[in-house]
Amino acid sequence: MLDPAPSAGSPTRAATIEDVARHAGVSRAAVSKVIRDAYGVSDRMRERVTASIETLGYRPRVAARAMRGSTSTIGVQLPQVDNDFFTRILTGAVQSLRESGYQLIIAPMADPVSGTAALESLYDRQVDGIIAVAPAVPQAWLEGLGQRVPLVQVGQHDHPRNYDVVVGDDDEGARLVMEHLFAAGHTRIAHVTNDERVLVEPRTDPHPRRLRVYERLMRERGLEPEVIRIDPAEHDARRTVASLLDRAVRPTALFAGHDSLALSALEVVANRGLGSADFAVVGYDDVPIASHPLIGLTTVDQDGEQMGATAAHLLLERIRGRIEPERRVFSPALRVRATSSPPSVAAR
Repeated sequence: MLDPAPSAGSPTRAATIEDVARHAGVSRAAVSKVIRDAYGVSDRMRERVTASIETLGYRPRVAARAMRGSTSTIGVQLPQVDNDFFTRILTGAVQSLRESGYQLIIAPMADPVSGTAALESLYDRQVDGIIAVAPAVPQAWLEGLGQRVPLVQVGQHDHPRNYDVVVGDDDEGARLVMEHLFAAGHTRIAHVTNDERVLVEPRTDPHPRRLRVYERLMRERGLEPEVIRIDPAEHDARRTVASLLDRAVRPTALFAGHDSLALSALEVVANRGLGSADFAVVGYDDVPIASHPLIGLTTVDQDGEQMGATAAHLLLERIRGRIEPERRVFSPALRVRATSSPPSVAAR
């Protein structure tokens, strides 16, 4: 079991490459060369730097990997294998790594609300680096993992010290959805989202951010927010949407926290013989099926392939020795299609 955060090297912070350089009496560049197993490093230099790494506890797993050679594998942790947005991220990573010589090991989350086991399984297989997609673990735990293996996290709004982050601008994405629905004439807008009470790290999860924007923009217009929280383990989106449609005065529009929820809502709407003028639906993620002409889901495109490619690029940099954290934020785009018509006179 991984410790949440190591304490070696300092009682208040983890050892840095500068600490190792000072302890070994060499330059920072020399330490980097030893860690990367670069050409031209003398045995004496390697022994001195390795001894300092072990004494200070500086990313011991990375140092040990450099000493014995690369495993030529990269691990990718996925929350689900049946969510097409995560597939978009994986596709981008695969394309970016195609010429790198690395093989991917995919580890889906066995637990729908925690990714710890999947990440530990990749770490135990001694992969050269890990891409963690919406990992559902505490940030403190990820900080500890990032001190042991090169790590890039995709999807959570972390501000890390020991790994990189690739994330979408969820505040802007939610604003685009709401402004579109307001402009179409909707005032009774419901929001269905993952229940933040079962999330491991709601502070950095994208869904509570989208929720806060929805609530703020509704109240700014004097409208009453209506939030329906879905437990990811329950998969009760269809039942929830059906209960909304059963009301005498129902919402005219639904802002779904992600496309899987939106597609479930569209299934219920279609089974009732209703159209988008009766009940508009907007999703989030722009999964491939959203643009199918028989569906035409209005949704937010986060450019999942480019997010995955960026994560892979950053991970390769980390494997080669970079330790300074990087944070890349992607601007979203609203894809307006058929499911977000203005409300009909009867629906109003």
